[in-house]
Amino acid sequence: MKKLVFGLFVIFLLGIAAYSNQLVILMKIVPIVTRFRYPVEPHRPVVWSRGPDRPEKSVEEKPPNIIFILTDDMGFNDVSFYNGGSADGTLQTPHIDAIAKEGVVFTNGYAANAICAPSRASIMTGRYSTRFGFEYTPIFKVGVEIIDLMAKDDKPPQKSVIIHHDRFDHMKSIGELGMPNSEITIAEMLKKAGYYTAHIGKWHLGSYSPMRPIDQGFDDSLELMGILYQPEDSPSVVNARQDSDPIDLMYWASARFSVRFNGSKEFEPGGYLTDYYTDEAVKVIEANKNRPFFLYLAHWGIHSPLQAKKEDYDALSHIKDHRLRVYAAMIRAVDRSVGRVMAALKENGIDDNTLVFFTSDNGGAGYLGLRDINKPYRGWKITFFEGGTHVPFFARWPGVISTGTRFDNPVSHLDIFSTAAAVSGAEIPGDRKIDGIDLMPFIRGEKTGDPHESIFWRQGYYRGVLNKGWKMTVSERPKKVWLFNLREDPTEQNNIASQHPEKIAELQTLLQAHNAEQAEPLWDSVIEGPVRIDKTQEEPWEEGDEYIYWPN
Repeated sequence: MKKLVFGLFVIFLLGIAAYSNQLVILMKIVPIVTRFRYPVEPHRPVVWSRGPDRPEKSVEEKPPNIIFILTDDMGFNDVSFYNGGSADGTLQTPHIDAIAKEGVVFTNGYAANAICAPSRASIMTGRYSTRFGFEYTPIFKVGVEIIDLMAKDDKPPQKSVIIHHDRFDHMKSIGELGMPNSEITIAEMLKKAGYYTAHIGKWHLGSYSPMRPIDQGFDDSLELMGILYQPEDSPSVVNARQDSDPIDLMYWASARFSVRFNGSKEFEPGGYLTDYYTDEAVKVIEANKNRPFFLYLAHWGIHSPLQAKKEDYDALSHIKDHRLRVYAAMIRAVDRSVGRVMAALKENGIDDNTLVFFTSDNGGAGYLGLRDINKPYRGWKITFFEGGTHVPFFARWPGVISTGTRFDNPVSHLDIFSTAAAVSGAEIPGDRKIDGIDLMPFIRGEKTGDPHESIFWRQGYYRGVLNKGWKMTVSERPKKVWLFNLREDPTEQNNIASQHPEKIAELQTLLQAHNAEQAEPLWDSVIEGPVRIDKTQEEPWEEGDEYIYWPN
């Protein structure tokens, strides 16, 4: 009966939208429907599993703890270790920088994909996500509707958004689209080796059983459900909305402030989301210091919607641009989180026996309207230019990884899985292709050269390959090939495809062989949208602007 009433209510509201300003009405309807369908309970404490009161093994016998800190949409220029921090060069990230300075910097660290969910699926499995059909990012159906309505403006026809309405009619909800349970995750692998496994934050690999974190090897999971950092009207946050951006409108329309623990009903987090996740991460460390653990701290920060903690915003009064100031303040919170996690390791006496990885799922987003977040690289999240795939990538393990280590050869998110397996003594699944490489012999100087002969990216007809310094990307819309020699042109300024037909043919052969091994997508793409390489979404189109279409 409740479902019937809800269905009639939705039909009534959509009927109103059909006869009114559809976008405005839709933006008002969606939050009402969301609150009705997904009620959020008041905050309640989380009780994490607890290990023994005393160590069961000596430090020498105990395998290392593994902490993986993943940020969302962090640009290369957002970390002060590289370029001064948050675009204008005034924000420092000392705690993130400390991981780099005290461990290894992968100067050519690459995301497994230029967008979040396929990247995360690859990280969790050590496999190209396209091997098991996870090719497109699960998105909100309402987001497609908003983008469709906003696209009916006066853009040049060749750069218009394309909606496949026949596919949209059969599109599943975002929570139903996810990673097959048949895949073996890093958590399942480590759990089998005797590790306690905990997940905090974003998942984006399926919200329904059997795709949830607790179905995929995590003993405990505090999962992001809503996408607000705090309620929009909270006096403790400062918001930066972009009403001209359909993606931002989608986020605000779908937004709620909620998490769930081990599949529970949704409830409100206990404070600003980044700090709340950090509080809980510290509790996990304290409760499990006497047994080996794997902690996957997957921050939502610094993904939009842009919401900064007011005290962080106030601390950056020298940044005059409001949106940049909110964005920088969000980075400040993530950096504070890293510092608190590292401090917790020292306070609990396990710093020397913990391997910490830090990276971002992909590059910074052009739809934020902030020009320099991926500086010095071209391109944004969604593109396979360096701005979308070349990410901050560090690892720290005192006494094992020498301070100030630098590794310049290309590495990938895929390698986290295999490295974790090697240091933990866990058994890598032998019944499937694993694409990652154990990085420890390269970090210690026992091996030299490129860990990977080639690194690949794929999203529909948009594909790329990096081989021995040569990087080629190909697209069907526009039908174009880009070729760069990154050893001579690391920021991809000069497309030399027309000058090297033999290299194009060689790389096309590699790409074709790789694609022949991949599975069919688990679901169809419903949208194709233009993304410019050198301009943010807010800047006007001009003749000669380079762009790619993103199929999803």
